[in-house]
Amino acid sequence: MITRSPDLLQSVIPTVTDEARDWQTQLAKAIRDPRDLLARLGLDERWLPGASQGHALFEVRVPEAYLSRIRRGDPHDPLLRQVLPVTAETDSVAGFVSDPLEEAEHTPRRGLIHKYHGRVLLIGSPTCAINCRYCFRRHFPYAENSPSRTQWEETLGYLRRDPSIQEAILSGGDPLASNDKRLAWLVGRLGEIPHLRRLRIHTRLPVVIPDRIDNALLAWLKDTRLQTVMVLHINHPNEIDDAVIEACKRLQNAGVTLLNQSVLLRGVNDEVATLAELSERLFSAGVLPYYLHVLDPVAGAAHFDVPDAEAVALIDALRTRLAGFLLPRLVREVPGEASKSPL
Repeated sequence: MITRSPDLLQSVIPTVTDEARDWQTQLAKAIRDPRDLLARLGLDERWLPGASQGHALFEVRVPEAYLSRIRRGDPHDPLLRQVLPVTAETDSVAGFVSDPLEEAEHTPRRGLIHKYHGRVLLIGSPTCAINCRYCFRRHFPYAENSPSRTQWEETLGYLRRDPSIQEAILSGGDPLASNDKRLAWLVGRLGEIPHLRRLRIHTRLPVVIPDRIDNALLAWLKDTRLQTVMVLHINHPNEIDDAVIEACKRLQNAGVTLLNQSVLLRGVNDEVATLAELSERLFSAGVLPYYLHVLDPVAGAAHFDVPDAEAVALIDALRTRLAGFLLPRLVREVPGEASKSPL
């Protein structure tokens, strides 16, 4: 009979704490049933029929780290509103469509979107750690845009042949939902393209699972020659807790520039005080407010819409309360335009 010393056992069996902090374990254990979400938050099951109807169109996905910031017993909590399906998602509203940015018209390769001069967007992962109910890609055909290694090589060839491309944007889904081995390979190959200057990563994972910012991720971020920008997606100040602030510090120490883009959402952040506090908390965490997007008109999200006149009034009021560098740019993305359109 083979026995092991306690020290050896300790070295081969992960502790509960280690397992709890593993981001992939947290991703796998995210809540994916509206009934579970309601039960965990102590909410009445009268919300279940609407949640189930919305879930059938776009499934629930909420990691524990994000769940812990939602107020129990409050069906109108601004963080819950971003992740709980409701009956309104089944409404058919004129002008709200499955591909509001017409991305299908700008996809020359599998997993590659090329809309703007000088930069391309790569679908780094078909999945997210959290499913935001207002997501403009909630109907995106990810099955058709998940490249194999061979197809990635074809995409890299596309980038190499166009010297006007200076920036590669990893998006998704959420690119950081992919494993570090795959990301290190892709970022390494991008770094070999001489005319590329910047790597931009659009992600919500440092916010919804802060433990994602681990040593393996920081290693490939530090290793690239490309100037790296990470654009976070934070809509409400309550999303920023100590763990998020620590994740941001680790990214900054790795030389990553941190920006934030928010979406203006009815019932979430459509008040001056909320937007002002968001900018202040972002900057305290080392993140610069960048864009405040009006809602992209995606089918299933019309109940989040804030009219343009109200959005402009909000940003004007915000201008009187914040230093200029804390004021995000209010923009809309219009299909066919050469850039974001300011409001």
